[in-house]
Amino acid sequence: MLFPSRLFPTPIEVGINLVNLAVNGKLIPDLGKTLYRATIAFLVAMTLGTAIGIALGRSRTADRLFSTWIVVGLNVPAIVVAIVLYIWLGLTEFALILAVVLNKLPLVIATIREGVRSFDPAYDELGRAFRMPFARRLRLVFLPQLMPFVLAAARTGLSLIWKIVLVFEVLGSDGGVGFRISVFFQFFDIKGILAYTTAFILVVFVFEYLALRPLERRILRWRQGRTA
Repeated sequence: MLFPSRLFPTPIEVGINLVNLAVNGKLIPDLGKTLYRATIAFLVAMTLGTAIGIALGRSRTADRLFSTWIVVGLNVPAIVVAIVLYIWLGLTEFALILAVVLNKLPLVIATIREGVRSFDPAYDELGRAFRMPFARRLRLVFLPQLMPFVLAAARTGLSLIWKIVLVFEVLGSDGGVGFRISVFFQFFDIKGILAYTTAFILVVFVFEYLALRPLERRILRWRQGRTA
């Protein structure tokens, strides 16, 4: 508002441009493509990462064999993974989603592994003392202790996936928020860049406050009862 110009458009100008891009432009289809890619990558990474993290947390042998690879995965630059996969597989949807999954997976594995290691053995002994079937012990003993770590992996993973998907779309894709921002960059269209960024932030807020936080409160209700 203090420095209105072509490079510093006012919030009102950005808002008008946002509405125009949503009604007459390709904002909605681009958001849909990016959210589709992020959702698929998120679900695959969380499923595989949770399974592998539990296995590494329960087995010292497996952890010794694969912990070094987890460290490598956590520190290899995301851009390197994307470029290598684009060279191997081409500028395809599969390569983009796979690159996102591979960048997200080590973080999920490391978080879930630490969660399994932090399990209180007293609860497990209590379940065995009451001769609980394995399925019941899994639901009442293991999952409640693991869920805070699953939610932590989900929240940090989502924040990472949003950013990675956009970067990979800039590198090579046929649409999406990142692709459109790269087009605006070529024309130095700062209004378009800020409009797309604002739309994306609004989507993230909707997901955070209408989906993730209510789910977190519902899943962790048992903690409130324990502290009370």
